[in-house]
Amino acid sequence: MRVKGKRILVVDDEAPIQRILRRNLSVGGYEVFVADTGKQAVEMVQMHQPDLILLDLCLPGELDGVDVCVQVRQFTHTPIIVLSAVTEEKQKVKALDLGADDYLTKPFNNDELQARVRACLRRAGTKEVLNEREPEILNSEDQYLHMDVARRLVRAGANEVRLTPTEFELLRQLMLHAGKVLTHRSLLRAVWGPEYGEEADYLRVYVRQLRLKVEAEPSHPKYILTEPGIGYVFRSQGEF
Repeated sequence: MRVKGKRILVVDDEAPIQRILRRNLSVGGYEVFVADTGKQAVEMVQMHQPDLILLDLCLPGELDGVDVCVQVRQFTHTPIIVLSAVTEEKQKVKALDLGADDYLTKPFNNDELQARVRACLRRAGTKEVLNEREPEILNSEDQYLHMDVARRLVRAGANEVRLTPTEFELLRQLMLHAGKVLTHRSLLRAVWGPEYGEEADYLRVYVRQLRLKVEAEPSHPKYILTEPGIGYVFRSQGEF
């Protein structure tokens, strides 16, 4: 995809990380802005309307990364990639639940950064084309998995797959948000209802059953992947 003119806001208070991200993203063809604090980040999102936000969770001042995510989501759907340390696992899950689109765990390499950025921008572009309407047909990139939402029909390769209503909705949520990490809480609430959120073990049972029906090798899934301690993600072939 063309990146010329795409604006990225980097929110991080560590000068060395700012320099590395600015250099690597600029070389990739992006226009880069930098914010040091959460308050400054919210102001810059409003001012510059970036196409993507790279958001560190541990920020100085009144607003940390989670607070920024909450405030930004009140007025924009701009994709957010959370930058976090391994020790910030709970904050990372909370940020994803509040609307962040993906995450990178520090330290990360430039290839991984560039791939995640491209994927997020690609998904955001697709949403704009659809004018926020949910598609009636969902496919994996290699066309192996096919879902006709209106007809409630699912195919894996040449075979029609019979899914229970719950399995169907679980797969629909995953495919609809392909490439985006969905937390246990967000999936449970989307599929089972707002009163759910803590039943991660319950969700694992359904994911296991769903993999048995739609994955060619359920023990080595290609599409429905686990993000340990976080949730699940539907990865189309070549997503990253």
